[in-house]
Formats: sequence, structure tokens, C-alpha cells
Amino acid sequence: MKIAFITGITGQDGSYLAEILLEKGYEVYGLTRRASLEDQSNRLSRIKHLLKDIRLLSGTLESYPSLYRALRESKPDEVYHLAAQSFVNYSFEDEFSTISANINGTHGLLAACLELVPQAKFYFAGSSEMFGSSQNPPQHEESQFKPRSAYGISKVAGYHLACNYRENYGLFTATGILFNHESPRRGFEFVTRKISSAVARIKQGSQERLELGNLDAQRDWGHAKEYVDAMWRMLQQDKPGDYVISTGKLHSVRDFCAIAFNYVDLDYRDWVDINPQFYRHETAILQGDSRKAEEKLNWRPRISFHDMVCEMVENDLRSLQS
Repeated sequence: MKIAFITGITGQDGSYLAEILLEKGYEVYGLTRRASLEDQSNRLSRIKHLLKDIRLLSGTLESYPSLYRALRESKPDEVYHLAAQSFVNYSFEDEFSTISANINGTHGLLAACLELVPQAKFYFAGSSEMFGSSQNPPQHEESQFKPRSAYGISKVAGYHLACNYRENYGLFTATGILFNHESPRRGFEFVTRKISSAVARIKQGSQERLELGNLDAQRDWGHAKEYVDAMWRMLQQDKPGDYVISTGKLHSVRDFCAIAFNYVDLDYRDWVDINPQFYRHETAILQGDSRKAEEKLNWRPRISFHDMVCEMVENDLRSLQS
């Protein structure tokens, strides 16, 4: 039986990844803060249905000793490093903690792996924010990194750290450069879940209006459940590599709104107000080219943008009803 260790197991991607690994017969360990273990009803909501099948270890990215202890106890065959301060808008407000936690946490985990489990395969969660203001979309593995946020900068640094441990120390490290991916488990601070949850409340009658920023902002949006499958596939290869994971298709916030409101037989134009305070600095067009993943990993997205949006709204409707 293979053993997997996941940082960020309580998040959107971590919860889906844990499910997939359990289905494949893995023994799954996850790293989580002690506060989460003490307040399981709120902080472990995404994995509450898995708690009897996984083992959670207390630790943080800021504490190298806790990372070391967790790896020593779990002795994993595969390490999936998903944990990070990942809300881009927040990274503009607190650049120091974002860079410190994301870079030092990645470095500490790689160093602990090298000492304790050098045979383990290591996955690093990259991001399309690494491309930032990179021109000439679609972006692929050879496109230039030009991050324009503390979050993007920290992910570029993590990518180079992973490459360094692969090339200089012989660790099997793979980076997934994932473009935006959503699901019913997305946090409420992200615009996609803000929309889907607001649609449910408006339909129910407990919310009157929805305020958003730039409706014409575009993203390459896929489904998180499919993207974590790509993570697993990267670590099943004979040789390590880095892969862009995306749909290759652009959709706007306006498109998201139109589908979400239409699902409950409403017209978004009757319910959405534009608030300039919600505008963020837009990077260049970020659109992924995942041909390498298709060829090497036999991976391609199958859940459509339309179906993903409807799934999110339906989930929020059920949550309100229950």
C-alpha cells in the first residue's frame, strides 16, 4: 500500500485529492493546524466524511520541526504540497506573510523530504499567477514567468526550489502549473463561490443584490476534481516534469453570472451591481496550453464550464435548504 502525505488537505484541492487517493488504495496522511483539530466542525468541513479513513498530523508551514515530525511519522511514498496562502487579493494586503509562509514552507518541506524520505516523489502546487503579465497567450511550460503579485512571486520561487532539489539533489519533484479551478468546495472569498452562494440566497429571498467588480475579467476555469487527478498522474511518471493544467478556454465573470442566475431562472442583469472597490489589478490574459499534459499524462478536462457553474449553484441551494 502506498502512503501519501498532503499539506493543505483541508482545502478544496486537498479534499478532492484525499478522496482520489483513498479510492486508489493509498494510506493518506494530512497536515493541518492544531486549531483545525480542536475545531473540527468548522475547519474540517471539506473532509469530515473522510476523517475515519485518513490520519491528520498537527503542523504548520512556518514550523520546520513540525514538518520534520510529520514526515518522520508518515514515511510517505508521495508528498503533495498544496498548502499556501492562496487568496491573491490578500497577498497584496500582506505581502510579507504570504512570501514568508509560501517560500519558507516549501523550502522546509523539500529539505525534510531530502533528509527523511529521499525516495519519495514530491508534487508542488504552482499557479497560473506565475505567468502574471506574460504576453502571447496561451501560456505553456516554456512561457516566461512574470508574476505581478506576492502570491505569484512566492509560487515562482517554490517552482525554482523544486527544480533545484530535482537537479542538484536528485529528488523526484514535479510542479503542476494549475490555472483557475473551481468547485462547490471553493472558499467563499473567491468570486466564483461569491456568485454561486449569492444566487442561491437571492433565489431563496435572503439576499437582495450582488455586488461585483469587473464583469469582463476573463479566466481559464476548470474543475478542481479533474485538476487533482492531474497531480496524481504527474507522480506516476518514470521521470519528473512540470506541467500546465488548464482547459485552454476563456470565460468572463459575466459568463459565470449569466449561467449561475439562469440556473434559477433569473437574469443576472436584474440583480448584479458594479462596485469599483472590487476591481483588482488585472494581469495579462492567462490562458493555458496543456498539450504536454495530454501527451505525457493522458489527461484532459471533461467537465464543461457550464456544468461546473451549475453544480456550484445547486450545491449552495441544497446547503441553504438543509
